[in-house]
Amino acid sequence: MIEDTLAEEMVETARPDTVKLSRRTFVQLLGSGLLITVTEGVSLGQGRRGGGGGRSIPVAARIHINKDGTISVMTGKVEEGQGPRAQLSQAAAEELRVHVDLIRLIMSDTGLVPDDGITAGSRTTPSTVPAVRQGAATARELLTDLAARQWKVDPGTLIVREGSIRNEATGKTITYADLANSANVDDAFKQSVSSDIALTPVDEWKTMGTSVARPNSRDVVTGSHKYPSDIVRPNMLYGKILRPPSYGAKLESIDLSKAKAVKGVVVVRDDQFVGCAAPSSLAANRALEAIAKTASWKTVSQVSSRQVHSHLKKNARRGGRPGSRGSVKKGFADASKVLNETYEVAYVQHTPMEPRAAIAEWEDGKLTVWTGVDGPQRVQGDLARTFQVPSERVRVIVPDMGGGFGGKHTGEAAEEAARLAKAFGRPVAVHWTRAEEFTWAYARPAAVIECKGGLDDKGSLIAWDFTSINPGGSAIDTPYRIANTAILSASSDSPLRQGSYRCLGATANNFARESFMDELAAAAGADPLAFRLAHLDNPRIRAVLEAAAKHFDWPRRRRQATADVGIGLACGTEKNSVVAACAQVRIDRRRGRIKVEHVCEAFECGPIQNPANLLSQVQGCITMGLGPALREQLQFEDGKILNASFAGYLVPRFKDVPKLDIQLMNKTDTPSAGAGETPIIAIAPAVANAVFAATGIRVRSMPMEDALRKQL
Repeated sequence: MIEDTLAEEMVETARPDTVKLSRRTFVQLLGSGLLITVTEGVSLGQGRRGGGGGRSIPVAARIHINKDGTISVMTGKVEEGQGPRAQLSQAAAEELRVHVDLIRLIMSDTGLVPDDGITAGSRTTPSTVPAVRQGAATARELLTDLAARQWKVDPGTLIVREGSIRNEATGKTITYADLANSANVDDAFKQSVSSDIALTPVDEWKTMGTSVARPNSRDVVTGSHKYPSDIVRPNMLYGKILRPPSYGAKLESIDLSKAKAVKGVVVVRDDQFVGCAAPSSLAANRALEAIAKTASWKTVSQVSSRQVHSHLKKNARRGGRPGSRGSVKKGFADASKVLNETYEVAYVQHTPMEPRAAIAEWEDGKLTVWTGVDGPQRVQGDLARTFQVPSERVRVIVPDMGGGFGGKHTGEAAEEAARLAKAFGRPVAVHWTRAEEFTWAYARPAAVIECKGGLDDKGSLIAWDFTSINPGGSAIDTPYRIANTAILSASSDSPLRQGSYRCLGATANNFARESFMDELAAAAGADPLAFRLAHLDNPRIRAVLEAAAKHFDWPRRRRQATADVGIGLACGTEKNSVVAACAQVRIDRRRGRIKVEHVCEAFECGPIQNPANLLSQVQGCITMGLGPALREQLQFEDGKILNASFAGYLVPRFKDVPKLDIQLMNKTDTPSAGAGETPIIAIAPAVANAVFAATGIRVRSMPMEDALRKQL
C-alpha cells in the first residue's frame, strides 16, 4: 500500500543507471513534480485489471501532475513495437487538453503502474485507451472543480485549454502545474476514476486521430534506448542455462567440478536445472560448454515435422467449441455438388528481433527483474509463486522491448535469471541466443483443417462443415450466409510447445476458409469476388472487400492475367475489425518459387486513432504474414529443431516485400478496435488463390512453396 510513510522507501527505478532513489524522487526525475500518494489501499502496481474492467482505481494511480507542467501517465501496457507509447500518450493528451509533448508515459513497471492486463489480443485500443482517457478526463474535471472552488464560480463556466483553466468572465487563468502545489490536489486525486465520465467525441478530436510519432523514437533510432538485453547492473554476472539435447530428455548425471574450479565461474544444480554464471558472456559460454560435455541424458522418442499433421489428426480431441446452424446432414443431401478438402499449417516461430532477456537482482528478500515480456503483472505473479514470496516483494520492469508478436507471454528468462541471482547472491543477466529462441520458445500451433461445402443447382453455398484441429478457435466462425453449418475447434496432442501468435489461430482458420471459398467459387463457375459478395451480409466486410477490389482493379487484372501471373483475394474478420486483400503473384516454375508482386489491402477498425501507426501495423502484418505463407516452418526430428537459425529458417527479406497499396477506412460510428493482428489473416489465402489462378494448382498447406514444388 502506498502511504505517506512509503514515499521515502528506497526502490530501484525503471532507469538502470539510477540506483536507490525514493519513489518521490523517481517522479521528480520524470517531471520535477509532485507524487500524489494513495491511502485507499490500492498501490500503483495493483490497480484495475484488463485496462477497462474490474474494480476502479484512484486517479493518482493513473495521472500525476508535475510542477514543470508535464504530466506523468501510468499504464501497465508494454511497448514492443506496436505503438501504444504514442497512442496512450495521445489518449491522455486529448482528455487533459494538453499538447502530447507534455505527456510522460510511464509503462510496464509493476512497482509504479496499475495492472492494465497483458499486452495482447489487440486489447490496448478498445480497453486501455478508454481507461487512460477516463483517468485523464476525471483528472481534468477534478482540477477544474478545484479552480472553480478557488474562484468561487460554477465549473461549467470555465474553459480548459493547453493545460490551463481560464475564467472567461474575469480573464483569470491557472495552470495544472499551479494546482499541483495545492494541498487539495492530494485528496482530490484519491477519488476513483469515473467509468461514466463523458469522453471527447470523435468529431472533436484534436490529438487523437493524428499521426503522433512514438515519443522515444529518437532514442530508438540513435541507439540510446536501452532494451532489456542492454540493461547492466553493478556487480552483474552473465548466466547460461544447460539445455537438454532434445525435447523430453532427462538429466541423469553430470560433473560440475571442473567448471566450479574455474576462477570467477559459479555453478548451480537443482534437479534438472543446471546453470552457470561468470563475469563475461564469453566465460559463461565456455563454462557451459565444459559442463555440457559431462552431462548424461535419457532421451525419448519424438514425432518429426514430416509426421506432425497425421499425428495431430490421429490425436484430435473432439471436445472443442462446436457451433451449428440448420442441418448439415440435410444440406449436403440437398446439394448438387459437394467438395471436401483438407488444409495443413506448419509450426512457425515468432522470430522477434530481440530474443528473450532478463536481469534479476535480489536485495533484502526483494526481487527486481528487468525483462522483455508483455504481461509484467502476470510474470510478477509467476515469480512470486515460484520463489514463494509475496507478490509485493517482486518488481518486474519492462523497458520498451524488441518485439514479441504473441511470443513473450511467459517469463522463462526472468525465472532463470532470478534462480541464478538467488543462488549466487549477485545480479545475473540471462540472454537467450537465437538458437534458444527458435528451440525453447513456444511456437504458433500447427493445424489440420477439414472443410466440406455443398452447392445447390444454382451455385449457392447451402452447407458448410469446418473442423479445425489444434490452432484454436479464433476466427473459426464463417462470416458468410450459409443455411446449414457445423463448426468445430478440436484440440490435439502437440509435439512442440505451442502458444499465442499474432492473431492466434485466425491465421490458420482464415487460410483454410478463404482458400476453400475459392475452390467452391470455381466449382460454381463464379468469379471469386462475386461468389463472396453473393454470400456476404456483413456490411463492414463487404465494404473492405469492395474497396480492395476497386483499388486493385480486380476485373481488369483478372481479364489480363497471363501464364505464371495470377491474382487472388481473401477477406475476414477478427477482434471486431475487418480486412480484405488482393494479391498478384508471379510463379518461377523452374525453382518452385512464388514472388508476391503486389498486395492491395483494405482495413477498417473503427475510428482511426493514429493513421501513421495504423499504416505501419498493416504493412507489418502483411510482411510478417508472407513468411509463414511462403517459406517459414519449423523442421524437427528426434526432438531437435533442425533449422534454428535465420540461415535455415527463412523469414521475409527486403526483396520479398511486394508493392503495398493500403486502404485505411475510417469508420467513425463504431468503437475503435485494435489493429495489431487482424491485417495478417488475409494475406496467405489471397496468395494461395493467386497461385491457383496462375498455375491451376491448389496449394492447401503452408508454407506454400514446399507444397507447390511437390505438384509442379
